Amino acid sequence: MFRMLRLSVSLLFLTAAGRAYAQTADTLYLKFPEAEKLFLQNNLSLLSARYNIDINKAYKQQAAYWNNPVLSTDQNIYDGKFFRHRTVDGQQYGQVYIALQQLILTAGKRNKLIKLADDNVLTAGQQFDELLRNLRFVLATGFNSLDQLWQTNKVYNNEIEAMQKMVSGMDEQLKVGNISQKDNVRVKSLLYSLQSDQADLLRQLADVQKELKVMLNTSDSTFIVPQASPLPPADGLILQTLIDSAKSNRPDFNLARTNLVAQQHNLLYQKALVTPDVTVGAEYDRASSYIPNYYGLSISLPLPVFNRNKGNITAAKYGIKQAETGVQQVQYQVEQDIAAAYSKWLIASNMNNASTGELGNQYDQLMQNMITSYKQRQVSLIEFIDFFDAYKDSGIKQLQQKANLRNAAAELNYTTGTTIINLQ
Repeated sequence: MFRMLRLSVSLLFLTAAGRAYAQTADTLYLKFPEAEKLFLQNNLSLLSARYNIDINKAYKQQAAYWNNPVLSTDQNIYDGKFFRHRTVDGQQYGQVYIALQQLILTAGKRNKLIKLADDNVLTAGQQFDELLRNLRFVLATGFNSLDQLWQTNKVYNNEIEAMQKMVSGMDEQLKVGNISQKDNVRVKSLLYSLQSDQADLLRQLADVQKELKVMLNTSDSTFIVPQASPLPPADGLILQTLIDSAKSNRPDFNLARTNLVAQQHNLLYQKALVTPDVTVGAEYDRASSYIPNYYGLSISLPLPVFNRNKGNITAAKYGIKQAETGVQQVQYQVEQDIAAAYSKWLIASNMNNASTGELGNQYDQLMQNMITSYKQRQVSLIEFIDFFDAYKDSGIKQLQQKANLRNAAAELNYTTGTTIINLQ
């Protein structure tokens, strides 16, 4: 019995420490919209991903530039004397050759490269939107988990506080012989069980706190307290409307379609590469041609005899087929995701409508009555413990159902790629 009492006292200090931490840390009270605002401002993954858009915009700018002209020269170094470039006794010495050449892309290659760069910018933006969609869902479910754990901790605090008062009273009753030692130990065991469960819950709470603080990029000493509000009504949701919304707004579906367009643009570019580019130049030659000062025009282009880019063209065609398959796969995935999320929302919504606050209020009143009745020996210890367990399970399950409803709303928003239900 002494060991049982010692463990109970230890867990009592653990519970008190948990409360003290929440009170002494830099407490941050957050509604979900406020948490989302902090997330958008501070999340390092988002800040890093935004640079990828700017990088691809810079590549697009680079694709629009013309190729630089090429200047080349050739001069004699030694013709009996070093660097002789003058006329001696009527004889001109020193040969000079200068050429300026410009590569001209044919078959619209430059515009096709710009289109491919546009596709990359669009892809980077959609990849950012997809990352944002995923992280928002993680934030929403994490916030819901934190709220559920925080509210569950309040249930444990209330029960433990009631049981501690009861244990203190029973110790006095045990001294005067009004109750048996067995009943006294049994109630203390129930208190120990509650404190042990709360310790496990506090460890879960610490893990969720850690994940949210990383997402919001807050300081280590911050303790986040969720302030969740009831969800607004969301009646009249239609499955097909949700699917249509997802096809318009989901970044992964848009990304698959952008990939298809990019593959089509790539095929056009690969076909354009068959047409040879032209290099045009102006030349000046002194003292090495049939006249002393020679001015000429140069035009050069590769002859597409051995390499007509057939391999890359074939690969681009297969790339289009692969991208078309990818669009079909994502479309099927979207439809299944929406159907599953819609079903979960209906289940959670029906369960939430079935459970009312009256049940919780009745249990709270009955709990006080049961404690009073047990002290007055009107109910047995077994009846009291059974009701106590039912009271705890009822409170925890109601909080779980509220979390399920909020998670179902978050999943609807996630699967449709837009805000169907505002999380408060």
